[in-house]
Amino acid sequence: MIQCRFCRSSSGRVVLDLGPQPACDLFPPAAHPGPDPVHPLRMWACAACGLAQLAEDPAGAEEPRGAEPAALVQQARDAVARVRLAGWLDGARTVAEFGSPHGGSWLDLVELTPVNHRTDGPGDGPGDGRADVVIDCFGLMHEPDQAAGLAARAERLAAGGVLLLQFHTLAAILRDGQWNALRHGHHAYYSTPVLTAMLRQAGLVARSAFRFDLYGGTVLLAATRGGEPDESVTSLIEEELAAGVTDPATLERLGEDATRGAEKLRALLAERSGAIIGYGAASRAVALLCRAGVDAGLLPAVVDASAAKQGRRMPGTDIPIVGPERLAGAGQVLLFLPDLLPEVRASHPGVAGWIVAP
Repeated sequence: MIQCRFCRSSSGRVVLDLGPQPACDLFPPAAHPGPDPVHPLRMWACAACGLAQLAEDPAGAEEPRGAEPAALVQQARDAVARVRLAGWLDGARTVAEFGSPHGGSWLDLVELTPVNHRTDGPGDGPGDGRADVVIDCFGLMHEPDQAAGLAARAERLAAGGVLLLQFHTLAAILRDGQWNALRHGHHAYYSTPVLTAMLRQAGLVARSAFRFDLYGGTVLLAATRGGEPDESVTSLIEEELAAGVTDPATLERLGEDATRGAEKLRALLAERSGAIIGYGAASRAVALLCRAGVDAGLLPAVVDASAAKQGRRMPGTDIPIVGPERLAGAGQVLLFLPDLLPEVRASHPGVAGWIVAP
């Protein structure tokens, strides 16, 4: 029986089933032929609180860590600048961060005056270790127990403080057919109406919302222990509800997107007869390649900037992961992460053409 990771209800239904999939962050050495262990990969929508979530998880380690894209770094700078301009950092003296397993930090960007004290761990810093600013950028989704994870973030917040919580919105996943955002280790998929309700149950109010283009659509909520939501929050809630983010029948369309995307990828690679190589050994590429039944005969290699991934292979396939030197003189390159396109075009001008994966 599936139980909601937030409200503990067992009422809900599976809205996306990708079948048995390998753990997408366990990249085996290229010399190990497999087969790799596989696990169910399903999205379940809670009928009680509306949270879309991972139904099962193999609880595997997330390794090795990838290189942080320039797009993610730039978005973090933009987010902090916009939050500061809106006044949410005014008077703050301490900052704490709940990090993501994928790396990246905002601590160096949040320069507080007159004191920039970091309460990096429970009990660190003065008093009870609470902070005026608590940051979570894509971290909460990694908590298997969503209620406990959100409560821990609320507990770290000092009186009068603000929680800055950023997430990849389910509305963008639904709008763009990003079915392969579903992956082991990512336990929750938030919409603004559902997350604001979760925050209220944790004693917090989403006061302002900031939108960004990263990953097709991310949202940052500024939440405090009191006050009321402004128009940026209320309008976003209305917009996402109209898009069907809490409607299981609408979410089930992601299954159709999965079928179309896999068929389109296989047809593309079959037509080019192994002349295309990939770029970006990302978690979302794993389900796409496995769903499409792609092997090294169709995609000879995937390039990745992370030295920790080079010399390994894509999970569930025999496709090797190689270094950027493979791009020298390359013709067509299949890009698995659209946000990287400006960065890779500038870094590898010799590539004849980039194709964004379906």
